[in-house]
Amino acid sequence: MIKRSIVPELLESSREYPVVTVFGPRQSGKTVLTQQCFPDKPYYLLEDPDTRLAAETDPRGFLGQMPNGAILDEIQRLPLLLSYIQGVVDKTQQPGMFILTGSHQPDLHMAVSQSLAGRTALLTLLPLAREELQQIKTVWNAFDLIYQGAFPRLHSQQLQPNRFFNGYLQTYVERDVRAILNVKDLSRFQQFLVLLAGRVGQVVNYAALANDVGVSATTIQQWISVLKASYILFELPPFFANIRKRVVKSPKLYFTDTGLATFLLGIQSAEQVARDPLRGNLYENLMIIEILKAHLNRGLRPELYFYRDSQGNEVDLLIRQRGGLLPIEIKSSATFSTDFLKGIENFRSASPDCLPDALVLYNGEQSYQVNQVRIFNGMHAELLTQTLGETVSRALQ
Repeated sequence: MIKRSIVPELLESSREYPVVTVFGPRQSGKTVLTQQCFPDKPYYLLEDPDTRLAAETDPRGFLGQMPNGAILDEIQRLPLLLSYIQGVVDKTQQPGMFILTGSHQPDLHMAVSQSLAGRTALLTLLPLAREELQQIKTVWNAFDLIYQGAFPRLHSQQLQPNRFFNGYLQTYVERDVRAILNVKDLSRFQQFLVLLAGRVGQVVNYAALANDVGVSATTIQQWISVLKASYILFELPPFFANIRKRVVKSPKLYFTDTGLATFLLGIQSAEQVARDPLRGNLYENLMIIEILKAHLNRGLRPELYFYRDSQGNEVDLLIRQRGGLLPIEIKSSATFSTDFLKGIENFRSASPDCLPDALVLYNGEQSYQVNQVRIFNGMHAELLTQTLGETVSRALQ
């Protein structure tokens, strides 16, 4: 059983709030996590038709069966329960009473925030972080991990990635997203997903996507919005405050799991990832999502950005911490080059918010330090976790 890094934050939250809500994509391990952390709580899966019917028909009676609370899995299937849960926890004032999980519902986060405002801690669980995957295998090759992705069941049951993602795409992404969006032409939506994978790590151009798919730009925006709300995509916003230069103001998109992106691209092996023209984009995707997980697993709201000006000067990732922004450059090359530092140096001169420290994550084995820039292999989870821990500590000071 893989111990999840979010466990301390989940347990601490349950000691402070009457409700803890764990969001995340399907198959990210929410059910196993909550049952592992709260083995004495009764468990109800609201995707089960009989359970859902009982809760929908008589919500007060349904909740009355659980005087000490319960785990309610896939709460997005019955959001009307949230108002009744509010009444129960207001009456009992008992911490850690209900543990809710939810996925694939754009309005769920808003519904929870409104009905349970001040009563629930909100956590997000993405697929396995690299520090968690080290419980399975100590050393990971970047391109192996990009190809396989990080969904727990895929690793715990040693499933074949292409078969797993084919089922995942059909069972969850297409079914759930189509139900929300009422997509009538599935072939266009499938084409759209493939095009997104081909544009991973690029600035979003809604008009170009609309032209390629044959739908309106408004439809593309709606589709992307639902994929973000369903934790399939992560949007990285641009940073442009206090910058005098003309800068890009459109976001970039990344997949929350690189295995799904490589499946959509038709990639069949880790070796093919290493040769693919998008190898650099996929490596960047892996590193950025890894940093996102490090924040979410600590219960922190990630303040992540990228920077690009009209001259093409760019920093792949900026992390806001108290007092400024930490610039991070990400390269899939195994050989370090001083050219990797150009974007950081440009940002230092362009932004008064830039911190003196910076990072370069690359695919080589040697570690360096040049002009207050730490350079090391992005797959060294302990170095990355330590560095991000330092960042988090500074942010909390």
